[in-house]
Amino acid sequence: MSAERVRRGASGRTRPKAKAPRVAVPKRLAAKLPVEEAQANRLATWAFGFFVLAIAGVALVALDVPAKVGLAAGEAVGNAGFRVRSVDVQGIRKMDPKPVYEIALGQKTTAMPLVDVSAIRNELLSYGWVKDARVSRRFPDTLVVDIVERKPAALWQDDTRLSLIDAEGVVLDRVPVSQMPDLPLLIGKGANRQSTGLEALLAKAPAIKAQLVSASWIGGRRWDLALQSGETLALPEGQAAAEAALTRFAKMDKASGLLGRGIVRFDLRVKDKMIVRLPRAAGEPIVPEAKTES
Repeated sequence: MSAERVRRGASGRTRPKAKAPRVAVPKRLAAKLPVEEAQANRLATWAFGFFVLAIAGVALVALDVPAKVGLAAGEAVGNAGFRVRSVDVQGIRKMDPKPVYEIALGQKTTAMPLVDVSAIRNELLSYGWVKDARVSRRFPDTLVVDIVERKPAALWQDDTRLSLIDAEGVVLDRVPVSQMPDLPLLIGKGANRQSTGLEALLAKAPAIKAQLVSASWIGGRRWDLALQSGETLALPEGQAAAEAALTRFAKMDKASGLLGRGIVRFDLRVKDKMIVRLPRAAGEPIVPEAKTES
């Protein structure tokens, strides 16, 4: 019987389980809601819980906890053997590959999951030779960089600087005078930005284009074309006027053989007219002396 009393006493001393804190809606407010008081209290409890979770999430983001966890996880994967140890560069024909390797390998981390391939691509696109680039991971330890090169189309001389440019006028690289490739030469400040218009202009007269040695952008307004046969064609301002003048000259040259006759300059700046400059003999004055009447 004593044992029974002990069990009863122990049972009587058992504390009730703690309940989760509840959020109750004031009775005056609950009476105005279109739901029962118990349901309103449950909704209030859920809303409070979501609020607490949101505050906790903001605190984690403020402390940069997700980024730190991701960084640690990425480095752990790198330590397991997944680090960049080689770069496979594809598509290069003429450009120097050294900058590509420097950009690909110059990242803050070499852990494969953490390598920012988009940042590598954007940095490569700032390099003159690169028209487009694709960067991808090849696990366990290789970055693959596929380059689309720009094609050299002309040389551009700005003061004493000589640069290689493509058909759009993008500067690819500096060129030493001793290593000038056999390409047309554009001369003058801003001439590279006019290369697209010049290409369209020359497309109207293929025979003239084939003889082009250099094109000088004069006063930021118009072109002077120097040809292999030694003549210079002075074109008018404006794309349409220049195309019309060059097309007309090409037709006249085909019909009459204007080029190769020793004429120094054909001035086509006046519409429907052509002014020629003939060579001078040695010692001959630029302006002929006026004849005196006897």
